[in-house]
Amino acid sequence: MTEEPAETAATPHADGQRHGAPEGAAAPDESVKDVVARLIEDGRAYASAEIDKQKLRAAIVAAGVRNAAIFGALALILAFASIVALLGGLILSLAQHMDPLWATLIVVGGGLLLVVVLALLAKGSISRMVKAIRP
Repeated sequence: MTEEPAETAATPHADGQRHGAPEGAAAPDESVKDVVARLIEDGRAYASAEIDKQKLRAAIVAAGVRNAAIFGALALILAFASIVALLGGLILSLAQHMDPLWATLIVVGGGLLLVVVLALLAKGSISRMVKAIRP
């Protein structure tokens, strides 16, 4: 490790330090106004770097969320397509044993019954949540 403070991009070390002056002390010919101006410039450089870092983090998060949304939408589309194929296959299988109209009605009725059961479960879940958070 070095004994000198780190050099910032905006503020290089003062070359004209007095012998025996504390490290990081201003040069003798530097006024308080110059030191404050350097401090403000360093603060602005730090703030700018921090803003750039946060913009980069936000861009990385946005790209991740976008990719997750795309993959999730594709998965949902494929799931629906699979369900349609399953129901079509079920109708064709039942149609071999009975009239195709009855096979279609049985499959559609079973699907609607499943929808009603799932909707009632969702309603119950929401009711329990509302009851739990009610003051």
